[in-house]
Amino acid sequence: MNLTALDQSPRLLMEADLTPLQGTRFQPTGFPDLGAAEYEGPDGKRMLLVESTQSMANRMEIVCWSKASDDWEKPLKGLPYIKVVDNEGRGITNSVLEAHRINSEYIARSKDFTPIKDELGFRKDRPFDIRSQLVPVLLKYDINSLIHGVFLEEVAGVIRLPRVLSSFIEATDINAVQSGGVKLNPIEPTLKEGAGNVPYARTEYTSSKTTAYFNLDLAQLRAFGFEDNVTTLLIALALFKIQRFLKEGLHLRTACDLEPSSVKVTRPAGWSLPELVQLEEALPKLIAASAKHFAGVTTVRYPG
Repeated sequence: MNLTALDQSPRLLMEADLTPLQGTRFQPTGFPDLGAAEYEGPDGKRMLLVESTQSMANRMEIVCWSKASDDWEKPLKGLPYIKVVDNEGRGITNSVLEAHRINSEYIARSKDFTPIKDELGFRKDRPFDIRSQLVPVLLKYDINSLIHGVFLEEVAGVIRLPRVLSSFIEATDINAVQSGGVKLNPIEPTLKEGAGNVPYARTEYTSSKTTAYFNLDLAQLRAFGFEDNVTTLLIALALFKIQRFLKEGLHLRTACDLEPSSVKVTRPAGWSLPELVQLEEALPKLIAASAKHFAGVTTVRYPG
């Protein structure tokens, strides 16, 4: 696995062409009071946002976590994270899966989070330095937030870190497919408030091209100032997320099951993405080499 070609590149840009696993239709993400996000592209073609940046960030974390073992997937074991437990010590959630990561109300509002707040060293009468104060703490307690980004408003509104890895899925030259159905109540079909028969409309789409885009901000990652083996680990972790998502995470919804037909790196030109098996072999060694910086699993209690 050769990452030296990325040393002089400010971004790693990738595209993956996607097709429905079966048939031609797919169901995009929907938004409250908006529905599907249709729009007109620069060339006048009808476009569709299939998956948003914020949703993709979450999906690339889900594929890193094993629900069966309630731990990182095997190649990632040893990476630090924060685990939330109840009064009986039973696991509730963790900083990998929480919507706001380390800023989750279940984490940042716990009394057990106070020592981490103290390590951040935030003072209202002093500037807050992201590189020297926030970044080392995230590496120690919640390495995933270095890639996902974080806004620690529970501590202070100035403590924020943009995403290092961003992604979204767009469809080009779309056509809407209108259909529908009915929820049946064969016993009392006239019951009100949704308890009886309820007919509904359904909109799916076809497209001439559906593409997942990935942007890894190498310039921001290098600006963290870590030693080489930590920087390499973060790049490998980001690439693992991408490859694992393309392999296992493309069943986005009941009616949206996609597969990649091609994957290419558009910047830097000529660089080839490591295969998932290469990343799985390299990550345990990179984690072991950086383990001195990690706090392991930090447990905080949320009484509920």
